[in-house]
Amino acid sequence: MTPRRAAREEVSAGGIVFRRDGERTLFLLIRDSYRNWGFPKGHLEEGEAPAAAALREVGEETGLAALELRGAIETIDWEFRFRGRRIHKVCHFFLIETPERRTAPLRAEGITACRWASFEQAEAMIAYENARGLLRQARALLHGDRSPVRRPVH
Repeated sequence: MTPRRAAREEVSAGGIVFRRDGERTLFLLIRDSYRNWGFPKGHLEEGEAPAAAALREVGEETGLAALELRGAIETIDWEFRFRGRRIHKVCHFFLIETPERRTAPLRAEGITACRWASFEQAEAMIAYENARGLLRQARALLHGDRSPVRRPVH
């Protein structure tokens, strides 16, 4: 019997970005090259803290410059296959606020669109259940629910 190769570990950080539009709160979604809607995220650079990486990646992928970190949401993990190799991805997500409306998707990184959406619109558009959970947690934080954040079981 051939032993299974261990999954390659990858660590990323990203943001659930929101802005206020009068009484409404809008959330920023990005569409990837597979036409799935989700949140901006990317790999940590050598020695970079997850919060700093989240701000950098959000800025790079969306073109937003005025970004304020509002708190940690959750660290999630999942496994997938890429070019036949198992990858175990850990991603730290943060709540980030911006006053900016205009975005500039980073097409070189496969970001095909950015869109501001209400909570209900965003929840319906997001492709992955774990990302919908992050959106719900972001909304709870914005409404003052300080209950403990669920952590994945390893």
